[in-house]
Amino acid sequence: MNDKKDMNTKDISTREDIEDLIRTFYGKALDDAQLGPVFKAANFSLAAHIPVMISFWETILLDVITYSGNPMRKHMELNRTVTLDPAHFEQWMKIWKETITEKFRGPVAENAMIRADSIALIIQHKLKQN
Repeated sequence: MNDKKDMNTKDISTREDIEDLIRTFYGKALDDAQLGPVFKAANFSLAAHIPVMISFWETILLDVITYSGNPMRKHMELNRTVTLDPAHFEQWMKIWKETITEKFRGPVAENAMIRADSIALIIQHKLKQN
């Protein structure tokens, strides 16, 4: 389909694009019936988390190294507070992909979906092993 929205949608190319993506995604995720309670139980701080996620995705998608954390450790810690199951990851991916396709089109946007899929699989695998 080639509607006006599709024609005006651009690829992810700047930190500002990533910030827009992350803020929109977390706005949806926090309101989601399945994911919202996970964030609330984890005593989640949106103000602290957003800049970290922007840097994480900027590093992955734009090769601008601004993130140096350990997402696996963070998810392990979270899993001790709230058990993360496959349904949580599926819902996260659903909202992530919907948000990307609403806002962006192009190879970097596609990569954001592919990389998120692989990250989710790795995290789930490591959580099962632990």
